[in-house]
Amino acid sequence: MAVSVDTVYKTVLLVLNKEQRGLVTPDEFNKTATQVQLDIFEQYFEDLNQQFRAPQATVDYSNRQYSLEEKISIFKTEGNCVYSAGKFNLPIVDASGNTVIYDGADPVVSTQVAFYKLGTVIYTPPVGYSIELEKVLKHDFYNLLKSDLTAPSENFPIYLYEGKTSTGVKTITVSPSTITTNIKANFIRKPRNVVWGFSTGSVGQYLYNSLTSTNFELDASEQVNIINRILLYSGIIIKDPNIIQVAAAEIQQSEINKKS
Repeated sequence: MAVSVDTVYKTVLLVLNKEQRGLVTPDEFNKTATQVQLDIFEQYFEDLNQQFRAPQATVDYSNRQYSLEEKISIFKTEGNCVYSAGKFNLPIVDASGNTVIYDGADPVVSTQVAFYKLGTVIYTPPVGYSIELEKVLKHDFYNLLKSDLTAPSENFPIYLYEGKTSTGVKTITVSPSTITTNIKANFIRKPRNVVWGFSTGSVGQYLYNSLTSTNFELDASEQVNIINRILLYSGIIIKDPNIIQVAAAEIQQSEINKKS
């Protein structure tokens, strides 16, 4: 379940306005909320790497590795790679789940999501089972082609992940070159931009509009963390050191609890 953007915005305003500290506009909130969501999202991968090196509890609901993997799983997706000029363009998916070609652009609300991390690349031959391609480094990719013993085949294909081209499209090069179809990539996408949509009332007030809004895509358990981090940014926006200090202390204590 996603975190309601309306609930978060109203909570932030409640905390800020309780002592007349100032107002964060919808535009300021949307930009801050999107940044906070990305901060938390990108931290998942560093935290997961750290948890792989630490012993884990076996009690239900308390294993930190499983918890982080569950939060990341929201952003796991897959799509078909399209062959073009000897390479495969990595895919993204639109809001309806349809595969579209990655164009290097930032997420567009409700229509596109941006590629973030590449996972497994799969080749499905016309006959037989699907095969996972082996990822190799650039110098290994070309050295493997020099020997008949190590050369890849359609039963043991490899790929080179080359990042963006000059046009901003992320690509992979697959070997053997006889493979020009049936390549699928599993990947992690970035979360969509957060939007608190609104209309303007008769006296200039902001009225929430759910039809033009985009909720946080993070797990519901992140609601407190989201609010604290937005309050930290908001304290900077309205230049209130008390808000900054309290929010920073809450975030720090939460990080200590998660990693101790």
